[in-house]
Amino acid sequence: TGNNDVFIIDGDKRNEILNNCITEEERIRTAEIIRPILRGRNIKKYRCEWADEWLINTHNGIKEQCVSPIDIDDYPAIKSYLNEHWDKISKRSDKGDTPYHLRNCTYMDNFSQPKIVWGEISDKSKFYLDNSDGFYCEATTFLMTGDDLWYILACINSNLIEQYFTNIGTTTGEGTVRWKKYKVLDIPVPKTTNTQLKDKIVALAKEIQNQSRDGKDCSN
Repeated sequence: TGNNDVFIIDGDKRNEILNNCITEEERIRTAEIIRPILRGRNIKKYRCEWADEWLINTHNGIKEQCVSPIDIDDYPAIKSYLNEHWDKISKRSDKGDTPYHLRNCTYMDNFSQPKIVWGEISDKSKFYLDNSDGFYCEATTFLMTGDDLWYILACINSNLIEQYFTNIGTTTGEGTVRWKKYKVLDIPVPKTTNTQLKDKIVALAKEIQNQSRDGKDCSN
């Protein structure tokens, strides 16, 4: 965002902005671009601990897909809030066409798709499949979209892969493993033509994640 303190807000501030909308149409329109967001520390194995944080997604459009930038004048309540922080947002080097806009993001559509998300720095494999919540993710996280996500999730969350990754991953200065995307891409996920086995693994991954959402510790 160039300034997370302004563009990432808590639930109370989101409600305040929505309550400042003049019409119901503006309120609905505004709610659509204030999106739930995860940070790396929120992501655990098979679950997330969302901290009621929201991204003001005044995006800069996607030229390749003919998606226009957000017209800030269509969102008076958001514009009023951002104007309160004009000194901060106008000095950003990392911004879109105007200080109101976020920088270009060609993969913006991926946030609304099923995706595996994970944080960069962790002592264990902590991958979570966002299948329906549509979380956005900030700079300390990575995401993976595509086919066979539940099967891949089960493999890369396994203790075997966790041990394997300690041998190939880079580390921080304090020794904690960094789950960088280019290293995660090197993880050898086994392909299988055994449909029954694959279906069983997928079913177990879904069961574990459902149990984790219910508060059970499934880290092992």
